[in-house]
This record gives sequence, C-alpha cells and structure tokens, in this order.
Amino acid sequence: MGVRTYAEGHTLVGSAPLPEPEQSSPDSASVVSSPTGGEPPVELTDTGLSAGIEAEDLGPSHRAPFDPELIDVYPRATTIDLMLQRLKRGLIDLQPDFQRRSGIWNETAQSRLIESLLLRIALPTIYVAEEADDTWTVVDGVQRLTTIVRFVKPEAAELEPLVLRNLEYLDYDGKSFEDLPGRMQTRILETELSLLVIRKGTPEEARFNIFTRINTGGLPLSQQELRHALIPGPARDLLARLAESPFFLEATGGSVSPSRMADRELCLRFLAFWMTPAERYVTQDFDGFLRDAMRRINALTSKELFDLQSCFHRAMFSSKVIFGDQAFRKQFNKSVRRYPINKALFEVQAVTLARCAPEELAVLSTRAATVQEKFEKLMDHLAFYDAISSGTGDTDKVNYRFQSMKDLFREVLESADA
Repeated sequence: MGVRTYAEGHTLVGSAPLPEPEQSSPDSASVVSSPTGGEPPVELTDTGLSAGIEAEDLGPSHRAPFDPELIDVYPRATTIDLMLQRLKRGLIDLQPDFQRRSGIWNETAQSRLIESLLLRIALPTIYVAEEADDTWTVVDGVQRLTTIVRFVKPEAAELEPLVLRNLEYLDYDGKSFEDLPGRMQTRILETELSLLVIRKGTPEEARFNIFTRINTGGLPLSQQELRHALIPGPARDLLARLAESPFFLEATGGSVSPSRMADRELCLRFLAFWMTPAERYVTQDFDGFLRDAMRRINALTSKELFDLQSCFHRAMFSSKVIFGDQAFRKQFNKSVRRYPINKALFEVQAVTLARCAPEELAVLSTRAATVQEKFEKLMDHLAFYDAISSGTGDTDKVNYRFQSMKDLFREVLESADA
C-alpha cells in the first residue's frame, strides 16, 4: 500500500507513534477519573445553565514574565457627551456583538442604569485599552457604555433605540432620550465617567493579565471574550461566521451556547491547529497560542480567509458523517445522556479529518461504524483519556492525542486496503 498524504506534507502511514505522556501523580489536583466514571463537569452560561462544553483543565501555563515597569495605566475623567463624540469619529471600539446574550442586561436592567444617571449615581470605573491608532478598545464597561449609547445615540452604533421601562423612582417609563425634559438630557450628557486607560506601550501579556483581574460587575470575562475584545480585526468576523454556520451547528447538534463565546473559541482552536500542526506546537502557554492564531488570521488575505472557512466547513461536515451525533464527545454509549462537547476532542477529530485527502474521507465515511468502534476502544486507554481531560495544553499531551487520532484513521484506511 502506498503512503497516504495529508495536506501540508503530513502522512497517515509511516509515522511512528509517540510515547505515552506521563500520567499525573496520584496526589495531583489534576488526576483524571476513569473513563467509566461519572459525567464530566460543564462550563456554565451567565444564567447558570450548561454551555454544552465540557469544563477544561489546561494545566499550568508557563508564560514568559513581563516587566511590571512597562505597565502604563492612567486615570482619565470624561463625560458621556465626549465619549459619544469619540464613538462618532470611530475612536472607540464598542463591539456591540460582545454583549452577553443571556439576559443579564435586559431592558429593565438597562433602563435602571439610565435611571441611575438621572439620579446622579456614579457608575463604576470603565477600563479601556489604547490601541496603536489611538482608538480605545473597551473591555470592562462594554455593557454600561452600550446601554448609554443605545439610549442617547443608538444610530452611532447601529443599535435598537432604548425606551425606558420598569423604573423604580422616576416617572419616565415609556420615554426615549428625546422625550426627556431638556435639563434631564443635559444631566446625562454632562455625567462624568471615570476611566482607567491602559496605554498602547503596555505589553500584551500585561494587558490580558489586567483584564483578567478586573471585573466590576457580572461574571468574569471568559478568555475568548478577552481575546475578542483586545485583538480586533478580521478574525472576529471569521469566527462569528464559522460559529453561526449550518456546518458547525449540525456537527455540534446545536448544543454549544453562544453565551460567553464558547462556540467561537472552538472554531478558533480548530484554526489554530490547522495553521500550526500539533507537532509544531511547542508552547505551554495555550492562551498565548490562541491569541497568536487570531493575530495570524488578521494578517491573511481575503482568499486565505475564504480557504480557511472552506476547510472548516469540510471538517464539520466530515465529523458529522463519520462520528454522527457523538462527534467531539467522550461517550459513545447511546443508553446514557449525551455528553457535552470536549474541546480537545473537537480539535483533534476535526483537524485530523481536515488533513485527510478527499479519497481518504470517502473511505472513512463508508467505514464510519469501524471508526466509531475503534474510537470507543481508544477512549478506554487512560493515557488518551488523560490527554483530553487534564493538562490539555501540555505539549506532550497535545502531540499524543493528535498522533493517536492519526493512528486510528490509518488503521481504518489500511484495513480497507487489505
């Protein structure tokens, strides 16, 4: 039998299997349960419901330290009117799509924030990051600012106008900004906002660290929300398109909540390992690896972005055909409730399939039952189970799980040629 080739020069046959990664010590906090144990924990939405994603243990992150002397943060006072002027001139990245969708900031909550302004109640400090072109990216305070813009000048951000409702103290229910008395309009426009501006010279790692530490309201930002906020560019739009595509929704059974951008992180992880094959993954800083992938996507041409999208769609379609309703999930036992999607399995199944040639995918599709049977057996191997459950950002475990999946497909393809 000849050697079957992957895209980008990879091979299915003839690659030696990696040694099994070291198992966690029994005293370690990251010890993994047996594959026959209980259901895995899940990530939660803002309302406490399952996000459809298995909670992940990436393991320790060996990030390069940064010089604290390079952190440059300064306080600045401004008014709502001046913030609206900056927004109008394109100097504020408000990211309306960054708002959480779970209902924490519903019409009543937004109306009462406006009521607070009318009552002269000061808002918490807003954190912004200064970009190279002197624009501001708002991370902590996005929903507050979005509410204000939606009420005062919704056309500036293409938002639906806000009409006040369910106020507690003021008799302005049903009023828009234009319906308010002139003195109340002025009161809002002249309201002072307290900002902390992280200057553009501050190292990126420090900026992410700062925004991880600050959370003045609601739940802490997820890592993907932070990436979305601090790395503007075409990657944002691409990830949104992929997460909303019928290919992704079909492959995941529509089970991944878009709340907190869990769906976009899955798409990003696929793209990251497509652009940087597992054998070239050498960092222990998985978050930095994903941030770097977003920056690389931002530098691509329109054609390259289209090619990435097409590759992702093929991978989702193939995953659904070959793994069925259990794609990206640990448990194939149909007698139990379907498990949540596992991030590491999403990467390894989708990317490995994406690297197969069309004729290989055809064979794997016709032998889907065999693939699923071999995958069930693979899940019984503690080393593989550990590689997708604990310390999943570890380089050895990344390489081990990708090599294991390649070996699985190789065995199916070889048996088809026998």
